[in-house]
This record gives sequence, structure tokens and C-alpha cells, in this order.
Amino acid sequence: MNASDPRDPDRDSDGLDDAPDAPPAPLEGLELASGDDPTASVIVLHGLGADGTDFVPVAQMLDLGSVGAVRFVLPHAPVRAVTVNGGFPMRAWYDILADDLGQRSAREDEAGLRASQALVQALIEREVARGIEPRRIVLAGFSQGCAMTLLAGLRCPLPLAGLAGLSGYLPLAATTAAERHAANAAVPVFLAHGSDDAVVPIARGAAARDALVALGHDVEWHDYPIPHTVCQEEVEDLNRWLRRVLA
Repeated sequence: MNASDPRDPDRDSDGLDDAPDAPPAPLEGLELASGDDPTASVIVLHGLGADGTDFVPVAQMLDLGSVGAVRFVLPHAPVRAVTVNGGFPMRAWYDILADDLGQRSAREDEAGLRASQALVQALIEREVARGIEPRRIVLAGFSQGCAMTLLAGLRCPLPLAGLAGLSGYLPLAATTAAERHAANAAVPVFLAHGSDDAVVPIARGAAARDALVALGHDVEWHDYPIPHTVCQEEVEDLNRWLRRVLA
């Protein structure tokens, strides 16, 4: 499927100019706050087949008291059929069309990626409407959520505090340089990956790191001897990075 050009939202796929699309419906999810009247937000995007509850334990492990009260926004992705899982419907930010996540698929689900990019942008804008400065918002995610973090975060027209991606990769990599928004041309990035990851091999995470470094981003990279999961050391490293970018 081919998505219409995101830089021209009034142009339909048939080439005709129409009225702008209606804003996406808000996502379901849950929220946690480390105190009253949060002054910072961390939006965490879960992986394929999970939901926002997946990262409640991680949010509870983080100690961000030094940066003030923080709101954790944990949305649920839409339910959609996932090709790689036999078309079974599950929560997913986009379809997985490749049989092997270790290979770069020539058929990324661009339409699904673009649609979820709009959903994530709406989450960011909602936090701003609630009084959080964009530079006090971190977008984070695991696996598919990492891919969405890099896709939406780099293209966000509001200057964010940082992007944190765990066990994921850079989607639509060929368009990143051209589509990256100037507001986030220097956004700091945290990337972490398991060296024993058989779902998204570490080479894909390293490729994302190298691509972002080449674009001039300050990338903090960590790898751990773990499979496709999150470990205590990783949470501690993420905690230190969050304190720095939200200071």
C-alpha cells in the first residue's frame, strides 16, 4: 500500500485536493503519575501484541524525583490483523509483512506506519494541551514501539526532550533524512538492544544507531546479553538518561 505524502495532508491518494482529514480518534490506554501536577511526560509505546500495561512495571521502577512530577502515558495500539502471525488480529502499531524481522522488508506497511504516526503525534499534542512543554516530553518505545518512536519522534514538529528506543529499528529509513523535522534535528536519542535478540536482531538496532549518528544526533547506545526483553541494567541506564534530558 502506498500512503499519500505526509507533507501535503490536503492531497488525497487520487491526486485531488480535499478537506484535511479529521483528527484521529484518541487511543485507549492508562496513565501513571509520580506526583501531583506533573511537569514532564513520558509516552511509552508497547510492542507487538502487548498493550500499555506491559510497561507499568518499568514506569514504577524509574526514579525521576530529581526532575519533578512525571506523567507516564501508556497507550494501547489499535487492533489489526498481522500478516506475519497468520493474519491474527492483535494490538499492533502497523502490520509486519516480512517473514523474518532480521531482514529489511522491501514491503514495509507504510500506510500503517503513517497512520500510527498521526496517532502518536496526537498523543504529544494532547500532553502540550494539558500544560506540558514539548521540551519536557520524552517519547519511548519497545520493539514496534521503538520503531514508532523513531518514526514519529524524528518527524514531530514540536521540539521534544528525547527519544528512547528499546529493542527496535528505524522504519522507512530511506525517507528519514528528508522527512526529519528541523524541530528535532538535534533531539537526543537513547537506544538499547539485547545481543541475543532473535526477534529483532541487534544488527537492526545498530543500523538505526549508525543512521542517526550520521544525521548528527547525540545517540546513547547500550547493549546487554539478553533476548527480546528488558533487563534491570537497561532500566537503570534509561533512568540516568531520562534524568539528564528532563533536567
